[in-house]
Amino acid sequence: MASESTQQHDSSKDNNKSDPNIDHWQNKPWDATNGDALTGGSLVEESSFATLFPKYREKYLRDVWPIVTRTLDSHKIKCELNLVEGSMSVMTTRKTADPYIILKARDLIKLLARSIPCAQAVKVLRDDVQCDIIKVGGMVRNKERFVKRRQRLIGPDGATLKALELLTECYILVQGNTVAVMGGYKGIKQARQVVLDCMKNVHPVYNIKRLMIMKELAKDPKLANEDWNRFLPSFKKKNVPRRKPRQTILEQEKAKKEREQMREQSGDSNQHDEHTTIGSKKPKKKVYTPFPPVQPPSKVDLQLDSGEYFLSERERKSRKLAEKYAKSAQKSYDKKQERDKVFVAPTRTTKEETKNAGATKNKQNLDLDKLKGKFAAAGDKRKNSESEGLNDFVENPSGKSSKKKSKS
Repeated sequence: MASESTQQHDSSKDNNKSDPNIDHWQNKPWDATNGDALTGGSLVEESSFATLFPKYREKYLRDVWPIVTRTLDSHKIKCELNLVEGSMSVMTTRKTADPYIILKARDLIKLLARSIPCAQAVKVLRDDVQCDIIKVGGMVRNKERFVKRRQRLIGPDGATLKALELLTECYILVQGNTVAVMGGYKGIKQARQVVLDCMKNVHPVYNIKRLMIMKELAKDPKLANEDWNRFLPSFKKKNVPRRKPRQTILEQEKAKKEREQMREQSGDSNQHDEHTTIGSKKPKKKVYTPFPPVQPPSKVDLQLDSGEYFLSERERKSRKLAEKYAKSAQKSYDKKQERDKVFVAPTRTTKEETKNAGATKNKQNLDLDKLKGKFAAAGDKRKNSESEGLNDFVENPSGKSSKKKSKS
């Protein structure tokens, strides 16, 4: 009889599999009255989960806790709010029929701790709704940069976040160092990728544009089994070469001049260096030695060599002070020597220097004699011209009178 019943059961299963009208991927809710009851009637052991919540959520949780208790009671789950420790806990009971509902209750208290409203968090108990809490706090080291990128994810007046919610069909809340997402598996995966890209300095607008195109392509049944990469935009980063700083350019030019001077001195006519990059230097070939390098002496070894190791703390301090005073005395002496250089008398000149000085004086004298001769010649010319003018004046004192006499 047992074998006949099993054969009938297997045949019914095969018939269900071959039936095209039955959707085997349909997510049916748990129903204990419709053959979904546990074999033993109840769970063997109690399962429990607990989570902490921040202080600012205490008042809100105290107000909405009756709603949470009522909702979990319908699924035969017990809950507890501990205000002293600041924690929430959920646990199964003897009447719990659904074995997976405890994991949903765990997600519920996690979402309530992350500032999601109670009316929205309760939806996670449904089978078609999942949740994901993305930790973004440690992805960016600089705090100011992290705040900017988080604000970029939200957008002006929450426009970017709203567009992302519509495209992924998920509820998204950005709070503190985490991003909470609620929705289907596909939407959660897409939202997570956008959030991670935003924290890696990829603007959410690019991913939103990509999701919009994918949503439009999904409506066309002809493109269901084709590759969509030819329709999707590819946003690649462009590494634009930056202008080199002036100091680097000067150093490179200096290195180039040194190489040219060395080439001229050596007389090497090889033009290989012209094709090498500016500022590149060939590393010197190191000689291989199997022995390790000599270990530098430690602080204790240096103290043992100088004898300072065996001194007391007081003697060490006195020795350091003495060295300090000696250095300062030496520095003051050097500075005094530099100041006294101004008042040092000049040294006597040698014979060669005197000869050179006499030669320069003779040159000056020769030049003066020439000048005196020139001035004397100019003075004689002037005297001659003046004497000629006087003679003319004496012989014909007035030209007018002579003219008149001639006329008469």
